Amino acid sequence: MKPVAYYITAHGYGHGTRSCDVLRALHRLYPEQPVIVTSDLPRDFLDSRLKGCPNITVRRGAFDVGLIQKDSIQSNLPETLKALETLYAREELFIEQERIFLEESGAAMVIADIPAIPLAAAQRAGIRNAAVGNFSWDWIYEAYVPQNPRWAFFAEKFRAVYENTGLLLRLPFAPPMEQFPNRKNIPLLASPGVPQREKLAALTGAAIQKQWVLLSFTALDINNRALENIRALSREYEFFCVQPLNFSGSCIHAVDRAQVCFANVLASCDIIISKPGFGLVSECIVNRKPLIYSDRGDFAEYPYLVEGIERYLRNVHLPLAQLYAGDFSHALKKIKSAPEPEEHLASGGAEMIVQAIIRSGES
Repeated sequence: MKPVAYYITAHGYGHGTRSCDVLRALHRLYPEQPVIVTSDLPRDFLDSRLKGCPNITVRRGAFDVGLIQKDSIQSNLPETLKALETLYAREELFIEQERIFLEESGAAMVIADIPAIPLAAAQRAGIRNAAVGNFSWDWIYEAYVPQNPRWAFFAEKFRAVYENTGLLLRLPFAPPMEQFPNRKNIPLLASPGVPQREKLAALTGAAIQKQWVLLSFTALDINNRALENIRALSREYEFFCVQPLNFSGSCIHAVDRAQVCFANVLASCDIIISKPGFGLVSECIVNRKPLIYSDRGDFAEYPYLVEGIERYLRNVHLPLAQLYAGDFSHALKKIKSAPEPEEHLASGGAEMIVQAIIRSGES
């Protein structure tokens, strides 16, 4: 069988989480189908999500910048522009490099979440190609043009490729994305985790009878005073994070995802504190976990995610000043009486994407 080439941006773990859900569904439904995954996401993250999928191989590679972050909340726009200029100075080299790779590997189809260069390489090679996403980078970058006109060049670079992409598999919490000529709406793309509370208690010494709170951030720049404010809540709550986030010497238990994967840590906790991100919101919905969410900064995706949070989750908003101060007390009390959502979001997105991939390959 000819392989599927699957490209995943390393902008955030949410892209990797949903892509791995698709890849696991592909392996489950078509176990003989070979897949070549290209990403600069950490290898331990991918390995923890793709256990038991021998026909999926991983190669290193980065073909977009996304947004460079100061931490999980704050973007660094000047550094992002510099990185984009460096990347796109070699755009032609990367497109041609990937065209050769795709042809030599015999790839039948390219899926991208959601870098443009691999899609451009597939288009040049005449290979079927599709994008998966709830936003596109041209749309994100266009929002920054009023601040600096240099963003317009990169918005147009991405848009030109997206306009020639064969199919968009459009996920929930998305704008119209009309630059893609062919679009298929996909339902919720997330898999519930398996609670492992006793194992986590044994690994960390956490008290099972307390309320467990997961701080779901890749990086969070909080100071010692904030950590002391969190410690003051530890009589009633146990706090967790998942590495690479690690507040050494604090009351926050840092879990190694090699011992308990993120999905199972989330499923084991009672309350989640995080920024709005596609993967996190989706996993809270599928695991029915209440979410205390912070602001996201100047990011065009934010209002679409907040709309999803308010429709499908018990939720409380936590202002950024309180997040960085470790001032969680009021939000933790408020979330306990937050109303249950009245709406339900259909699931099955991974299986629908797999069928779209297979049908496209057969046509």
